[in-house]
Amino acid sequence: MLNMLLLMYTKLSSCLIPLPVDGEGNLQSWPMPWPDRLTSTPPSLSTDSNAAEMFFKDTKHWSQLVSHVYRDGLSINWSSVRNVMDMNAGYAGFATALIDLPVWVMNIVPIDMPDTLTTIFDRGLIGLYHDWCESLNTYPRTYDFVHASFVFKHLEQRCDIVNVVVEIDRILRAEGYLVVQDSMEIINKVGPLLRSLHWSVTLYQNQFLVGKKSFWRPRP
Repeated sequence: MLNMLLLMYTKLSSCLIPLPVDGEGNLQSWPMPWPDRLTSTPPSLSTDSNAAEMFFKDTKHWSQLVSHVYRDGLSINWSSVRNVMDMNAGYAGFATALIDLPVWVMNIVPIDMPDTLTTIFDRGLIGLYHDWCESLNTYPRTYDFVHASFVFKHLEQRCDIVNVVVEIDRILRAEGYLVVQDSMEIINKVGPLLRSLHWSVTLYQNQFLVGKKSFWRPRP
């Protein structure tokens, strides 16, 4: 798990990863120009063949999944989506697969997941670390679409997922979408929570829960 105190009080300059050099200090590679750098080997993975292979498999996986499921199978009105958040970004494969849509994606690297933020930056994308057991430092109703791929099962061990769902409700605008990809055990817990907030909820292939937030608000 990442040390959040160290992350909060570390100068930004120390977060910049130097480009790889050989034994004599000569530059080995330079980031590819945009948008080629989205799918080329990131400098941070250039010295690890296994990690680079996982990176390309992840990119292919999300490209196929977004094409076949997210854009065609989930009945999402993508023309209404501009601001997207990926709660468990990994290598940012989901964001990369949306590159031809007029959206921007905030890629979140949870503190209890592998640290892939450097690779996200290498791809020319944006992101940050966050502990989803805490509130996110953003305005209410910031996002049109929130993506939660296998994030809840890790949170269950540390905090109440009710609080996580309430936080998602806070940062998502009315008529915005939440897509949860997870086990049916998790989906059966998240679905009733969303319905209690008067969201509409649908299930796809027993793996994807699609929630759409309504304009409902509790009376004061």
